[in-house]
Amino acid sequence: MTLQADTVTLTLGGRQVLREVTADFPRGQVTAILGPNGAGKSSLLACLVGLHTPERGSVRIHSRPRSSYTRQALAQKIGLLPQTADISWDIDVETMVSLGRFPYRGRWGDSDADRTAVEAAMQATDVGHLRHRQINRLSGGERGRVLLARVLAGTPEWLLADEPLASLDPAHQIDVLDCLRQSAAGGAGVVLVVHDLNQAARIADQLILMKDGCIIARGAPDAVLTPALLAETFGVQTQLSQLQDGQRFIVTTGRINP
Repeated sequence: MTLQADTVTLTLGGRQVLREVTADFPRGQVTAILGPNGAGKSSLLACLVGLHTPERGSVRIHSRPRSSYTRQALAQKIGLLPQTADISWDIDVETMVSLGRFPYRGRWGDSDADRTAVEAAMQATDVGHLRHRQINRLSGGERGRVLLARVLAGTPEWLLADEPLASLDPAHQIDVLDCLRQSAAGGAGVVLVVHDLNQAARIADQLILMKDGCIIARGAPDAVLTPALLAETFGVQTQLSQLQDGQRFIVTTGRINP
C-alpha cells in the first residue's frame, strides 16, 4: 500500500520546480525529504496532497490515480501539516483539533470515535493542557503542535509534514519526531520535509535528497547521508562521527567553493 509519484513534472511561475520525480512512500515508514532551498521539496508535497496538479506524470494512491478519489476520501487518506498556516479565526485548541475529524463527520455531529481521536491527538502532541486556550494567543511552537494534533486527529493513511520542527524548542522537536515515528509504527506513511540532517537520520526509514527539482539519491540513511552525496546536494563538506549508542552524527565543516 503505497503513495506514489510517477515521473512528476511541475512548472510554477515559469520555472520547472519538479523534473520527472519518481518516488514511493510506503505506509508504516517515515520518509524524510532533504535538500537546499528551492530544491522542490515543498512542491513535491503539494503535488502529493493535490494542491498542485503535475503537468506531466501522476500521483497514485494504492495504484489508483489520485483524481479517481472523492475529496472526502482523499481527506481521509492524506493529511497535510503545511509549513505555514494562517489562522484567521480565534477558536479554542480543542475545537481546532476537532476540525481534523471533518472528513468523517456524519449528519449527527461528533461520534465517540471522533472524540477519542481528538483526545488521543492532543495527548500525543502534549497540548491537552491547552484545550481551552484560544489558538491565536499561543506561542508559535504551541500553535505548531496544535496544528499537528489536528492532522493526527484525522488518522490519515499518510501524514505529510512540511518542516514540522520549525519554531519548536529542542525538547518538543524530540517529542514531535517521536510522535511521527509512533504514527508510522501504527501503520501510517509519514513524509516530512526537514533541514536537520541528524534529525532526519534519527527518524527516517528512507531519505530522499533533492536538488534543482530532481532526486539526487534515495535509500536508507546510512546509504544516503555520505560526504560525497551531501557535497553534491548541499555544496558542503561534512564529517561523520559516531555517538555512544552507535548512531552516526554528521558535522558540517565548511562550504565547497565552486
